[in-house]
Amino acid sequence: MNDATTPIIKLGVPKGSLEEATINLFERAGWKIRKHTRNYFPDINDPEITASLCRVQEIGEYIVAGVLDAGITGLDWLYERNHEDKVVRISELAYSKASNRPCRWVLAVAGDSPYRRPADLAGKRIATELEGLTRRYFNDKGVPVEVFYSWGATEAKVVEGLADGIVEVTETGTTIRAHGLRIIDEVMVSSPVLIANKAAWEDARKRAKIQQLDLLLQGALRAENLVALKMNAPASHLDAILEMLPSLNSPTVSPLRDSSWLSVETVVQIDVVRDLIPRLRMAGAEGIIEYALNKVI
Repeated sequence: MNDATTPIIKLGVPKGSLEEATINLFERAGWKIRKHTRNYFPDINDPEITASLCRVQEIGEYIVAGVLDAGITGLDWLYERNHEDKVVRISELAYSKASNRPCRWVLAVAGDSPYRRPADLAGKRIATELEGLTRRYFNDKGVPVEVFYSWGATEAKVVEGLADGIVEVTETGTTIRAHGLRIIDEVMVSSPVLIANKAAWEDARKRAKIQQLDLLLQGALRAENLVALKMNAPASHLDAILEMLPSLNSPTVSPLRDSSWLSVETVVQIDVVRDLIPRLRMAGAEGIIEYALNKVI
């Protein structure tokens, strides 16, 4: 019979570009993952989970095969391997290796080329790491092209004359433009996704553990763009102060020993704080405290 110290799920953690961002996200959610230099089986501070570091391209394969119960892979690789109907897709996780921007797979050509739209590339050569998705993209548009696999330095394939266009991943487009390329279409938008093996999802204990992971990971992501504000507000100015405060629900207002003052606490988007605090101060708020949040559920 299982007890509290028996592993419940085998979890795939993406190795490579998403590795550090994923480990940081798990730590904010409450799970510390400690890597080892000599193997791909990191320690995790939860006896109910065993973790494996795997390439993001392979995690879906291992989950379909039942080697892993759950894991994080890219939506792009889920579609590339035609695994979207073979796994349970739990949720999308809005993070990337550098920011919370989703990754985009884009069709790009040389900046001085005559190609302005996908149809202009009929009969041309397209380099990409995402062969299957790229073929489906052009097939859906009825544009015949030759797609070949790029083993790296994909942007250089056009510069070197090896390809007429590329389908490559980007967050901001900076690297694409730096190589003198021009984006002419967006092939897909991708983000990390938490997925599970179908048999594991039917197991009540495994499902509960996967749902716990999803709840806290989502809570950690939600907290990234939020901060809490706490302040003392004169009762006579309370209405004016409350009008300034956006909130998830409604600000918390509590009485203080001095009945002419109240304690006000709320959660706001981090990007409004620099303008909001001076306005609160002018409205009479004092003792304003801003503090970070680990999770917002």
